[in-house]
Amino acid sequence: AVGRFSVTFEEWDACAADGGCNQMEVLAGLGKVIRPYKPSDEGWGRGRRPVINVSWDDAKAYVAWLSQKTGKTYRLLSGAEYEYATRAGTQTAYPWGNAIGTNNANCHACGSQWDARQTAPVGSFPANGFGLYDMVGNVREWTEDCYHERYIGAPADGSAWIEGADCSRRVVRSGSWLLAPA
Repeated sequence: AVGRFSVTFEEWDACAADGGCNQMEVLAGLGKVIRPYKPSDEGWGRGRRPVINVSWDDAKAYVAWLSQKTGKTYRLLSGAEYEYATRAGTQTAYPWGNAIGTNNANCHACGSQWDARQTAPVGSFPANGFGLYDMVGNVREWTEDCYHERYIGAPADGSAWIEGADCSRRVVRSGSWLLAPA
């Protein structure tokens, strides 16, 4: 199963309020203090907008909290799983075809009202064939994979590629409201 939408600020803020999404701060004279992490929304609003300004470790903390809260196991998708879920059974570059088209996604020069200005609320564009929203553009999505220069030696079963790389760099998918479709 895959979440139908990107994690929203509303969902992130619930995690932070419950103590699952914290960040350690070093305060002068007080040492290390753990506080709920409230990432900046850049002034665009919270609620149903996708959470931004979170690290890979933050994303892992969120799925751990969600797993604990629901009693179900959640994790980040592998890069291959993300690509498969995005295309939703198609063989094209995008779930709707090989061209970005107009108003299919939030990215630079993609024809939406948010292009290159800010994130769009989740679900602002049509779902793909699997019923998943915003799999292209809007915000970059963390995956479980470590970064590799090439796909040579990648797992053939779609699992996360965590062997043979420096895992201090992780893979993101989807794109961004600020980036061109390429």
